[in-house]
Amino acid sequence: MKGDYYKTKASVEEYIQLAKDVNGKKLIEKLRKVLPARSGLLELGSGPGTDWRLLNEIYQVTGSDNSSEFLKHLRANNPHGEFFELDAITLETDHTFEGIFSNKVMIHLRDEELQASIKRQSQILGPDGIICHSFWKGEGTEIFKGLFVNYQNEKRLKKLFDNNFEILSIESYAEFEADDSLLLIGKKK
Repeated sequence: MKGDYYKTKASVEEYIQLAKDVNGKKLIEKLRKVLPARSGLLELGSGPGTDWRLLNEIYQVTGSDNSSEFLKHLRANNPHGEFFELDAITLETDHTFEGIFSNKVMIHLRDEELQASIKRQSQILGPDGIICHSFWKGEGTEIFKGLFVNYQNEKRLKKLFDNNFEILSIESYAEFEADDSLLLIGKKK
């Protein structure tokens, strides 16, 4: 992910406050329908740890982030959790997982970076591995708080994921406004 917003203690504390009432509970409920409980799951971009805690109630979840400040926060608040410092593009790990989850993390990747991430995700997933990712729905890109944001639509997501994943579902949902988000669930080919 590009930009320094998630790199400083002040911005991480600001983000934690901004996101305190936001969680991926509805997304995780959809994931539960296709990924059995106790499966090994990697969460990309665990950030404040809100979704990590929800996922951890169901799965054997490993959290990750590319921000050392978020990792300090995660480790301090979840001392029994396992957290890796991972870039969402390169995913440099020797571990394999049965599922990968992210909530508005890959929005910070340009399409070519997203394609590299998707390919790498398929490599670190076991057979029939499941992905569950959310995106902001829309067209184009923008810079928000110094961070690159890449909006997606169903057609573009299908094209990006098609080489490596069978798309099980892509559906619109509301995070802040009607149909402002997309949830993609896929199975490794």
